[in-house]
Amino acid sequence: MNFKELYDISVSLTPGMAVWPGDPALDLQRFGEIEHGGVANITRINASAHTGTHMDAPVHFIDGATGIDQFPLDALVGTVYVLDFTHLDHHIGPDDLAAAGLPEGAERVLFKTTNSAIWQDSFTEFRRDYIALAPAGAQWLVDRGIKLVGIDYLSIEEFEPTRPDTHYILLGKRVVVLEGVDLRQIEPGEYTIFALPVKIKDADGAPARVLLGRN
Repeated sequence: MNFKELYDISVSLTPGMAVWPGDPALDLQRFGEIEHGGVANITRINASAHTGTHMDAPVHFIDGATGIDQFPLDALVGTVYVLDFTHLDHHIGPDDLAAAGLPEGAERVLFKTTNSAIWQDSFTEFRRDYIALAPAGAQWLVDRGIKLVGIDYLSIEEFEPTRPDTHYILLGKRVVVLEGVDLRQIEPGEYTIFALPVKIKDADGAPARVLLGRN
């Protein structure tokens, strides 16, 4: 498959990067080093499964549900629409989605919001004022058969809701939730997405490498 343009919208895992409050900070440590006599350089990784660009599995919010290794592969690769919500100063609702011009039959969407600038302006500081997807917006997507939804900060849910209904609605229908992508360089429109989480058996989430291709 050949593309004129190929974009990596993943955030590099970097010590000191912002993480969800209460999650462990990312720690990368070399325990094997060639310069100190080792036969290879080997790094130990200590982090939450929800660090940087990552995906949520249904079991993240629904006890006993499926893990990250059981995502349907056809949801992770295919046509995706990047919707421009950089003009919004509120969480994304059904009226915003209805006005976005999403084509009939679309199965995957990414939301470009003012969150993307956070990766440049506040990479090491967690921001609570990010734009999220309102529960009514999540229901709007589920009703239209969306398989994958992604957003450009660490959660698709608003910070500290009374109930995490956006996650309940999406994960309850096994919609792939992709969080923490960087869309600063991405124009709105149609792309092909390759969103592949690390395959960790029964895990509630996993870091992901996410690419967009465009002809």
